[in-house]
Amino acid sequence: MNEIIVFGFLASLMAGLATSLGAFPTFLMKEISHKVLDSMLGFAAGVMSAAAVFSLLIPSIELGSIWITVIGFLVGSMFTHFLDVYVPHEHIFKGHEGPSSSLSKTSLMILAIAIHNFPEGLAVGVSFGEKDILAGIVMAMAIGLQNIPEGAAVAFPLIREGFTRRKAIWYTTLTGLIEPVGGLIGVTIASAASQMLPIILSFAAGAMIFIVSHEIIPETHRKGHEIEGTFGFILGFAIMMILDSLI
Repeated sequence: MNEIIVFGFLASLMAGLATSLGAFPTFLMKEISHKVLDSMLGFAAGVMSAAAVFSLLIPSIELGSIWITVIGFLVGSMFTHFLDVYVPHEHIFKGHEGPSSSLSKTSLMILAIAIHNFPEGLAVGVSFGEKDILAGIVMAMAIGLQNIPEGAAVAFPLIREGFTRRKAIWYTTLTGLIEPVGGLIGVTIASAASQMLPIILSFAAGAMIFIVSHEIIPETHRKGHEIEGTFGFILGFAIMMILDSLI
């Protein structure tokens, strides 16, 4: 197998497993304040946004043209919207979305996180598809970094719903395992059809920006913690800028 494909898969797997790190504090505390959680989610949103701009959109424009980038960006965002509307899933705070389903609430929660995590894995895989190992590592580090607060955002509400700590960590880890699937698809397509790389890069960026705007930022505002969420966003964006410039 092409070593780039192996690197892309393993990097997206490691980034996905970082989600479980956010669940381990549940062994030290039973609860986390909404203010802290919203700050952490804002941080994750900032990292994702900066990664989408610096590691996906700018390379897409450089490799193709602005119009290809715009088309891929729009298609990626609309595709994620389509999944959000037509795939039944359960948000921990917003409740059920999509068509009615006989699946358990836990299964629907996992589907919701899967919709969220697939584009992140795709972004890691596509970054390796550029045949630039450092670019892929930067993206994997960024996604892994923002997966830690997202893991906490999954685990603590599950415990609040009555899950044991072990089950909360297991389900949190499970939600991260969709990322290597997206990573494998992204790096395989990008490696096999390099001429499609600009539109795949912007597609992944569009999906990520949709998730940030539609899911994460509204979550940080739901309890009136707009300031904490905003400064978390700024910090995450700034750290990603530094990370991108150093590597």
